[in-house]
Amino acid sequence: MSLISVCFAVYQNEGSLTILYDDILKQLEGNFPKYNFEFIFVNDGSKDNSLKELTELKKRTGDQRIRIVSFSRNFGQMAAILAGWKYATGDAVINMAADLQDPPIQCVEMIKEWEAGNEIVVSYRKAHGTSRINKLTSHLFYKMLLPNVPPGGFDFVLLDKKPMNIINNLKERNRFYQYDILWAGFKVKFIPYEKLTRTIGKSQYNLIKRFGNFMVAFISVSYFPLRLMSILGFLFSIAGFLYSLSILHAYFYNGTPFTGWAPIMILLLIIGGLLMLMLGVLGEYIWRIYDEVKQRPVYIVDKEL
Repeated sequence: MSLISVCFAVYQNEGSLTILYDDILKQLEGNFPKYNFEFIFVNDGSKDNSLKELTELKKRTGDQRIRIVSFSRNFGQMAAILAGWKYATGDAVINMAADLQDPPIQCVEMIKEWEAGNEIVVSYRKAHGTSRINKLTSHLFYKMLLPNVPPGGFDFVLLDKKPMNIINNLKERNRFYQYDILWAGFKVKFIPYEKLTRTIGKSQYNLIKRFGNFMVAFISVSYFPLRLMSILGFLFSIAGFLYSLSILHAYFYNGTPFTGWAPIMILLLIIGGLLMLMLGVLGEYIWRIYDEVKQRPVYIVDKEL
C-alpha cells in the first residue's frame, strides 16, 4: 500500500493547526482509503503556542501518523520545508502551507494527477486574497526567475519519490526550491487553484523579507548580474576610449581640452555608482560562497515527537 507524506512548515500558526489536520484528514481518508498517510509538522522556532497545539493534537487524537519536528530556533521557511522533505518517507510528498490558505481539497486533485503518471504536480495560484502590492511583486518575482511557469507562482506541490530523492541530495544552503523542482525535470503537471484569504493569524512576510527572498533566489539561480557587470564594463570602456579621443582631438586642434566640469562630474558619479553597485553584487556572491564553504547545517532539530 502506497504512503503519501504531507509536510507543513509551521511558524506562528497557533489556532490553525487543529483545523488544518481535521480538514486534510477528512479529504484524504475520504477520497483515498487505499493509501496510508503521514503528516509532518516542522515547527520553525515559533514563539506562540504552535508547538503546544501540535503536541496536544497528537496526544488527544493518538494518531501516530502525526510527526512533529521542532527546531532549536527560527531558521526560516526554506529550512523548514527542506526538513519536512528529509523526514518524509512517502512514495509521494505534498508540501503545503500551515496557515489554511492552501485548501486541503486541492490535495485530492494533485493525488489524482500523480496517479495518472505525473511525477511532479504543481498547484499554482490563479487568484489569492492578498494586497495588490503583494500580487504585483509576486508576479514580477516569478516572471523574472521562472518565466515559463504560470504567473501566480507556486509553493503548493506534490513530488514523486524519484524527484524528491534527487532534490534531497542537493547540497546548497541558499536555495530557491521552486527552481530546484523544475530543474529536476520529470513529468510536470500544472493545475490552478484559488489561494484562500488568511483568517487566523497574520502573515510573517513583509516587504523586506520578500526582497531578501528575491535576492537569495535571484543569485542562487541566475548569472545575469555577473554577465550584466561584464557587459557594462565593456560598454563603459568603449565609451571612455571614445571620450578620450574626443579630448585629444580638442587638445590638438582647438588648443585646449574640452571645457566644462559638468560632463566630467556626471561621468564620475555614474561610473562611481556603477562600481559600488558591482562591488555590492560581487559581495553578495562572495558571501554565499563563504556561507557554503562553512558547511554549517541548514537547521538544528531540538526535538522530535
